[in-house]
Amino acid sequence: MDPLVRLKDAHAKNKIPDDVYDLIVKRFPIAVSGINRIEKASGIRYPIAYVEPSLVVSSPDPNSYQYGILFARTIPVVFDEKFQVVIQISAPLIAYGLKGTIHAILAHEFLHFLELIRKISKMELLSDEISGNLFENVYSDETRLFEPRAVFKDRTLLNHITKKFPAGFRDFRLEDKVMKFWADRNLPKSNISLDANTVKLSAESLSKIKLAPAFISKIEQLEQKSTKIRKNRLY
Repeated sequence: MDPLVRLKDAHAKNKIPDDVYDLIVKRFPIAVSGINRIEKASGIRYPIAYVEPSLVVSSPDPNSYQYGILFARTIPVVFDEKFQVVIQISAPLIAYGLKGTIHAILAHEFLHFLELIRKISKMELLSDEISGNLFENVYSDETRLFEPRAVFKDRTLLNHITKKFPAGFRDFRLEDKVMKFWADRNLPKSNISLDANTVKLSAESLSKIKLAPAFISKIEQLEQKSTKIRKNRLY
């Protein structure tokens, strides 16, 4: 899969102007280096990733002024009875994010991927909790993920993650640039509801998902390390 295929299509249809397209293509290697870095630091292959040529925002209520920018999303896909996890990276992040920010967000989505695989291996995905409040979602997000220190052996990457995600990601500099150079130019925008980020798979679909035993074993080891780190932090 060409990770820039949707961006190229949007550019061909004149939805993305030349200057923005050229900027994203020029800076995309930053994301590639981040993925390579995460794979090296974790020993686990990164899921398929692609650039979404739009600004993705989420609001708990279509009539509400409260919204959050989703710079990346972890999306489970079942196609022809085959299960695949895809990481969606928003084009504005590639265009305007600092290298450390891009790598931190990619690493954060990687933790979502691991959590998703953990739940699938334990058949825990029949119904995920839904919260209509952005802050509540941030809290539940942080409490469910693997501990970064249990997953990554890269001190600089860990510093990026802890600085960018102390209690949910927020980068005012990046958000200001995105609003000025993307939103104010009326470039493509996608609105999704918060519950669109939850995962619901039937028991039949879960039973058909095949995971490599070695991968499941690796996930279990990371889960044990995460639990140990949390206990040490509490006591």
